[in-house]
Amino acid sequence: MSAPHTSPENAKGVTGWLDSRLPVISLMNRSLRDFPEPKNLSYMWTFGSLAGIALVIMIVTGILLAAQYTPHVDHAFDSVERIMRDVNYGWLIRYIHSNGASFFFLVVYIHMFRGLYYGSYKKPRELVWMLGVLMFLLMMATAFMGYVLPWGQMSFWGATVITNLFSAVPIVGDTIVQWLWGGFSIDNPTLNRFFALHYLFPFVIVAVVVLHIWALHVVGSNNPLGIDVKSARDQVPFHPYFTYRDMLGLAVFLFFFSLFVFYAPNYLGHPDNYIPADPLVTPPHIVPEWYFLPFYAMLRAITFDIGIPFTSVVFIDAKLGGVLTMLGAVLILFVLPWLDRSPVRSGRFRPLFRVCFWVFLVCCVFLGYVGARPADAVLLGLPLQWFGLLATAYYFAFFVVLLPFVLPRVEKEVELPASISEAFADGVAKKKRGKGAEEAKA
Repeated sequence: MSAPHTSPENAKGVTGWLDSRLPVISLMNRSLRDFPEPKNLSYMWTFGSLAGIALVIMIVTGILLAAQYTPHVDHAFDSVERIMRDVNYGWLIRYIHSNGASFFFLVVYIHMFRGLYYGSYKKPRELVWMLGVLMFLLMMATAFMGYVLPWGQMSFWGATVITNLFSAVPIVGDTIVQWLWGGFSIDNPTLNRFFALHYLFPFVIVAVVVLHIWALHVVGSNNPLGIDVKSARDQVPFHPYFTYRDMLGLAVFLFFFSLFVFYAPNYLGHPDNYIPADPLVTPPHIVPEWYFLPFYAMLRAITFDIGIPFTSVVFIDAKLGGVLTMLGAVLILFVLPWLDRSPVRSGRFRPLFRVCFWVFLVCCVFLGYVGARPADAVLLGLPLQWFGLLATAYYFAFFVVLLPFVLPRVEKEVELPASISEAFADGVAKKKRGKGAEEAKA
């Protein structure tokens, strides 16, 4: 029979009594305070913890809003107005929740692009990356259903457009749409099930976050150099080195977040959503929230059928092609660890990859611009959708052509440092030499 567990610190009193029976404190010490991290982590690694804080903010404010919200098509819009006008600090709770979604996606996007640049998806962190992509999918579904709940014009018509996309699925498409609607049109059953799922999914995200962090603690964090930890000299404990860094990142995050909440609370929204939903009046330009715009642009970029040229044989029509393109843009991230065949993780030591990555980032931002513009917009005298199609083509070419086939053959990686500690010491020495040279000139 094994001996009862005691905390590593042999704590006494209430803390020791609790930890000897339920070792929560010692677990937190091992997983947070004393957990070793590479000593060269930059501020780009702060966005992971910021995403966790944003998730907590969204859950707390969401529960408070749900206590006052009425999920009925005749009362939903008015209940939101009541929250804004009559509930004590209801306006603040709603603005924190609505702007919190945008800031949540912002830090997650930065977190994902950082992982992409520094190769955080490569062996042995494939599962960490895949769980992160799963969280991203759940976030998208949660945000979409939450956008429907105010039951304004953009909420109703956005739900109409997105749910109708499932009708493009062969054979079972119409059945899926009717199941989502709960009937033959978007009505009260649709709003009720969206409200239920919007309330449930954040807790599913929390469960995936726990698995994500668990998997990360098994294999350890990546670092800007992308090289493995070789000795204890390459690491420092999480506290106080990175807790203070994360606190500074949180202060900056809350500063910009507060600017939007108090001074520009509706800047990231759409004015049409302050008009009650009307099935008989279609908005002139239906547009999703900004964090969905790149995928919306991909959806609209496919305006042609795929089949045998110069015949009437069609394998994939334009609607299904757009849906597959939009969905594939996210699903392809699941297999990214096996598409990138370079043994080097960090983009710092891959000169051609850096160029391709920055072009990829520009294309993603440009797709967001295309998605925000009307379908008939023009750029340089040509339809803007053509440029959106080119950016979409590069998005997929980056994953299925450049990473697996082109870069491994033509790229010459820069020599990697011997260890994190040596590279860290060299960096400190260069800074001292530079400071000494400046003082000598002065």
